[in-house]
Amino acid sequence: MDWFAKMFIRASLIWFVLGITLGVAMAVHPAWVVYRPAHAHMNLVGFVTMMIFGVGYQMLPRFFGHPIHSRNFAVAHIWLANVGLAGLVAGFLLAPNVGARSIPVTATGGILWAIGAYGFVYNMWRTFDAAERRRRLNEQRPESRKLPTSD
Repeated sequence: MDWFAKMFIRASLIWFVLGITLGVAMAVHPAWVVYRPAHAHMNLVGFVTMMIFGVGYQMLPRFFGHPIHSRNFAVAHIWLANVGLAGLVAGFLLAPNVGARSIPVTATGGILWAIGAYGFVYNMWRTFDAAERRRRLNEQRPESRKLPTSD
């Protein structure tokens, strides 16, 4: 397994633990329901989406029989996604206490996270396109000169 796929899966598990912990704290202290946006983002974006990214980086290139377009984009994505989500969650945690002054933190985190997500889409799209080009090229070549695939 590629190390960046493992990092996404590990990060998703950490975000899940943080989300569960905040959820329990909200159950014990009902006034903390004001932190619901942070709790939701920890679980849905942190756990679910990070898990999808990790599994996607591992499985999608293999389904298409072609290496990932850019490992560097994947590595940058790990940092953008986790730092961005941390900023987003921090902004949501600050909002009930400092009001609108939390907006720059929330916005910066959200923008960083989104840049990473757009990079994931671009990286996967380019991977799929390359696999499709190779498949079409193989269909045009005589049997003895076909390019190897990972089938």
